[in-house]
Amino acid sequence: MNSLPKIFVLFLTLLALAGCGKLQNDINVPLPAFSSDLVVECYLQPGKVPELAVTTSVPYISAVLPQVPTDVTVTLTMPNGTLVPLAFNPNYRALIDTTSGVKFHSHIGRDPLVAKAGDVFKLDVVDTKGRHATATTTMLAPVPIDSVSYQFNDKTGSERKALFLTSFRDPAPLDDCYRLQLHKGNPAKGALLKSPEMDMSVEDRLLNGQEFVLGTSYRFYPGDTVTATLYHTERAMYRFRQSVRDARQANGNPFAQPSAIYGNVQGGIGIFGVLSGTMAQKIIGK
Repeated sequence: MNSLPKIFVLFLTLLALAGCGKLQNDINVPLPAFSSDLVVECYLQPGKVPELAVTTSVPYISAVLPQVPTDVTVTLTMPNGTLVPLAFNPNYRALIDTTSGVKFHSHIGRDPLVAKAGDVFKLDVVDTKGRHATATTTMLAPVPIDSVSYQFNDKTGSERKALFLTSFRDPAPLDDCYRLQLHKGNPAKGALLKSPEMDMSVEDRLLNGQEFVLGTSYRFYPGDTVTATLYHTERAMYRFRQSVRDARQANGNPFAQPSAIYGNVQGGIGIFGVLSGTMAQKIIGK
């Protein structure tokens, strides 16, 4: 008696499952036409040979590997109007710690850059397809680091760690931005070429003209050598780094709003700036 209803229910279930195939409907979504742009990333540093990376943007669903165009001409205009061509010489330069990754440039100059606060540089990037990207940047005055210090937690043994504090005073004008990097290890042995322990960007909107104290979590051990490098940057570089971070966080997240990349490159995508930095070093005591 009880077996008949069970068989009937099983039959209805199988019938419903068989009909689910009719609920599937493949939809072809037409994608808008994609226009590939020049992507430029260049950070000038006084005392170092100018170099930059030029790639092209690719569709979202394409391969992740960067596309390096070979028909690009790059010219750097110095503050006195001198035109300096940067030769196409792509190079993946391995870092001392190969686990940290590689640094890439597509074009490079010949002579170390001479620059001082207030100098204005211009960049011109053009290819044979008619794409033309330009950018302008100004070297800002370095902001000195007032002090670096550390504080240990209250633990012992292998759990005894220190946080690191970097202090500096922001100049009076508004819209100053900073990038702070902390490297661990001996600089004489290439520690500054490795990936930093911390790499953060801040702006002075809430602390304009006041003292900044930037700290880390408890992540350093007794005996560690920590080098702080503080870069005084234009707001364009701050916005670029923040937008890249937001885009990475939104990538693959169906609930996140897509994030545009903001920079100062006209006619393309990217950033052109001068890294005006000061350094301070501290050895964590034992």
